[in-house]
Amino acid sequence: MADVVAKERKILVAIDEGEESAYALSWCLKNIVLENSKDTLVLLYAKPPRAVYTALDGTGYLLSSDIMATMDRYSNEVAECVIEKAKKLCRELNDVKVDMRIEHGDPRDVICQVAEKLGVDMAVMGSHGYGAIKRAFLGSVSNHCAQNVKCPVLIVKTPKSAAVNK
Repeated sequence: MADVVAKERKILVAIDEGEESAYALSWCLKNIVLENSKDTLVLLYAKPPRAVYTALDGTGYLLSSDIMATMDRYSNEVAECVIEKAKKLCRELNDVKVDMRIEHGDPRDVICQVAEKLGVDMAVMGSHGYGAIKRAFLGSVSNHCAQNVKCPVLIVKTPKSAAVNK
């Protein structure tokens, strides 16, 4: 019997500040990524665009450049925290390349675009578990990606026992 050479897969995992994405990443590490497989794990954080504020906010007050800079700093700190948390979860991997990416834009679009651009073999993401009404107003990132990404999309639901603030 000939030796079977495992394909080197590229697996995109969408991460954000929520417990759901941390659970999805942990689940992926335990169930999808194979040790010593030469897989590449692409951890993607889609940094949401800053709400578009002109010089005036909705109340007619002028937003100073200091406030804008503070908002940008906070956004950067959130991104760094998310990346650090993900790196900690990936520490034990052997022979698996971990590629961290921070992209700017609506997560629905960013995930689809990066998956396409990198030609990933699979996309993995958590589900926030919104009900039908919340999902109708907020939109579902996972549903959008499942419909639009060309590769298989795995949506990992957090068990109720592990859910925080649900």
